[in-house]
Amino acid sequence: MSGARPEPPHPTGGDVIPLREATRAWFQISLQTFGGPAGQIAVMQHKLVDEKRWIGQKRFLHALNFCMLLPGPEAQQLAIYTGWLLNGIRGGLIAGGLFVLPGMLALLALSGVYVGYGETDLVTALFAGVAPAVIAVVVQAVQRVGKRALHHPALVALAVASFVALTFLAVPFPVVVFASGLLGWLLSLRLPALREPRPHGSDEGPEPLISDDALHHELPTVRRSGTVLLLGAVLWFAPVAAFAVLAGTTGTPVFVDQGLFFSGAAVVTFGGAYAVLSYVAQQAVGVYHWLAPGEMVRGLALAETTPGPLIMVVQFVAFVGAYRHPGSLEPWVAAVLASLLVTWVTFVPCFLFVLLGAPYVERLRDNRGLGAALTGITAAVVGVIANLAVFFALHTLFDRHRTLDAGWVHVDVPVLGSWDPVAFAITAVALVVMLRHGWSPLRTLGLCAALGVGIFVVGLV
Repeated sequence: MSGARPEPPHPTGGDVIPLREATRAWFQISLQTFGGPAGQIAVMQHKLVDEKRWIGQKRFLHALNFCMLLPGPEAQQLAIYTGWLLNGIRGGLIAGGLFVLPGMLALLALSGVYVGYGETDLVTALFAGVAPAVIAVVVQAVQRVGKRALHHPALVALAVASFVALTFLAVPFPVVVFASGLLGWLLSLRLPALREPRPHGSDEGPEPLISDDALHHELPTVRRSGTVLLLGAVLWFAPVAAFAVLAGTTGTPVFVDQGLFFSGAAVVTFGGAYAVLSYVAQQAVGVYHWLAPGEMVRGLALAETTPGPLIMVVQFVAFVGAYRHPGSLEPWVAAVLASLLVTWVTFVPCFLFVLLGAPYVERLRDNRGLGAALTGITAAVVGVIANLAVFFALHTLFDRHRTLDAGWVHVDVPVLGSWDPVAFAITAVALVVMLRHGWSPLRTLGLCAALGVGIFVVGLV
């Protein structure tokens, strides 16, 4: 009929491709997800968009834009979203689960090695090399995120204000995040340039299975949303409740503290792992005393060497904290249980947020108000990551520090006479190879670990 409106192309069934084939692809992706979110997104781009042609370029970037608006690791959430596009809820669960599984198992083993052998001379020498390298990794993150995010003087000012608020005024991390989103939206009302979408590039190659204007077959309904929300909330908090019962019978309150703290952190982790680690480090070291200051750097170094989201470092925090506060449980049992609980409450919300919101986002394109809020948050993240770099440098390059309080100002400053010349030297090497020669974090960590061992062998540490 001439009056009929043509339907946009969209999948009409449950699976765009066979689930077994998609699972195989996600397993291959999961073994290559080194190098932080940029590297992880690049792996998915190559596999799903360029090689397989399962998803179009603009379609892939639309999903990424939504995931960047969410708290949590955007690369893992992108895996959940694209898995859902390809195979529905089953596909999203498989893609998101496989994305974190190899890294979780690897970091669980490394955390055990650290607790068991971290005080030996060889391991101490290794960490003496990798801890300074982490400073360079975080500095590079500041540079990369800043280059992408700070494309207007107002955004530069927002980044600086975030850094000052965290570093000198001790403003809580969640307050900085939400204030930045609000300011980003308000600034966009006066500065239209902040509301304009940033160019993403083009798509080349054969027509993908899910084209750029495709709509998913799963419609957003109140019944579906209620079901996903209820099941997601139960799965998220039921283990915390179970561990609370266990804590009452074993005298291990660390389970409750970690379950509640990291559940809360999961909803404020805007801007990626480096941003939230500033918040986690402050609380885990200064409030709960799960770790010593230098150990947060070591945990991040371990997480950098494993595949999967960098936020997996929270598993290390939980493992070490519970090992040292096991109550009446055997320390190794408490450590493993705590690491599994924290991994669960960190990543289950990612599935909930994506599977709840994705059907609505399929019908919501180029919402500039949301984009402006994200622009403000992303600008603030530059300041947050810079704060993390200062934290790591303070506790790696100097053996002692003191707190300076003057009115509204609360800042930790180093005792200059306690500087560590070896740490300074290795940090300088790491900065040169990463910023000048473009080395990857993994390669830089390997070099600096070798330097640490070499310096130990010749007797300088």
